[in-house]
Amino acid sequence: MKVFKMRFQIGLILFLAMAALCCADEPLAGRWSGKVQIPGREVVLIVDLAHEANWTGSATLPGLNVKGAPLTDVAVQSPEVAFAVKAMSGPNVESPRVKARLVDGKLTGEFLQSGNSARFVLEKIGPPQVDQQPRSSTIAKEFEGEWKGEYEVLGYPRKVTLKLQSHGAEAATADLVIVGRKVNNVPVDRVTQQGDFITIDSAAFGMTYEGQIKNNEIQGQLFQGPIETALVLRRPK
Repeated sequence: MKVFKMRFQIGLILFLAMAALCCADEPLAGRWSGKVQIPGREVVLIVDLAHEANWTGSATLPGLNVKGAPLTDVAVQSPEVAFAVKAMSGPNVESPRVKARLVDGKLTGEFLQSGNSARFVLEKIGPPQVDQQPRSSTIAKEFEGEWKGEYEVLGYPRKVTLKLQSHGAEAATADLVIVGRKVNNVPVDRVTQQGDFITIDSAAFGMTYEGQIKNNEIQGQLFQGPIETALVLRRPK
């Protein structure tokens, strides 16, 4: 019993030592939080960076309805890191990019998008909590087919066409087209149904639609960045 206890203690010490070395070797890994002054407002920026076989991460901007957006093109040459955020983009709007450097234990850098740049300073607040992106689910027959609706943003009307396809036991897919001053074929990342509720997510557009089916309509809200608007979808006549 004493031998087993001693081996366990030695093993625990070695494990903790290896974990400490790992953290020391990867000072950029962790959850980083701070504020960035984008045009017109100041928003919280939370970045999670993790390193196993490769660097992975996600970003959250609560004030812009961006939660756990995947990081792409992550490049780390300690003490510097650069990456793109797969959110708040579109056909003519590039994904935000971040370039930062570790200075005195803080990440100091720039948030870049569409020719604009904003400085920020992020502090490490804990271990990384990289969001794992949920997968699409199956959908019930009542959601299948084509839906149409309209909404208005900044005085401009938008027409929406949503086509939901079920694939039996496989995950559902969706085609989403929004027509305003131009036609936008919105890439859909996820379609998830829970009871009477359905959620449509587009990371590229930073867009989420949450609706409830009721009286042969899908009544819900469309979120895109700081914009929130009602959107009712009906089957075309």
